[in-house]
Amino acid sequence: MSDSRPDAAADPSDPSDQSHRAVAAAEALGLEHVVTRHGRVRSLQEAADARGVPPSAIVKSLVVRVSDGDHRFVLVPGDREISWPKLRALLGVNRLSMPDAATAYDVTGYVRGTITPLGSTQPWPVVADERMTGPVSLGGGAHGVALTVDAAALVAALDATVADVTEPA
Repeated sequence: MSDSRPDAAADPSDPSDQSHRAVAAAEALGLEHVVTRHGRVRSLQEAADARGVPPSAIVKSLVVRVSDGDHRFVLVPGDREISWPKLRALLGVNRLSMPDAATAYDVTGYVRGTITPLGSTQPWPVVADERMTGPVSLGGGAHGVALTVDAAALVAALDATVADVTEPA
């Protein structure tokens, strides 16, 4: 269920606001969710405060390049970062990289800082860190927009691979 407040709607005057895609995807997947809109934030703590969750419940949605034309979404708790050796081992590769901003946009339809697997223009496989539990807040396709969902429901809806792929930030 989405937030029904008028301020929960996408901003049609902002072309980078693609939150309608993320919300529609959550609804299509049957994910109960709450949309939160807040101003731009400059830190993990500001995002957590704006969303009313602890920093560990913020989920960073990162897109990682596995090879030409092959990417993965990696869902990382806010207080952690990708462990590149663990992720490479899980994916069975020797090299991974973060795409540049233009490529990230091309493969997701979202600008950096707004990326989410929900409503992505490409249905890349998802890897979720095993520490994602309970209610989590992930980007909603626009700066200052987030969707709060149950982590287990999100993992199931996205058919995500759950593994230990992070380390403390």
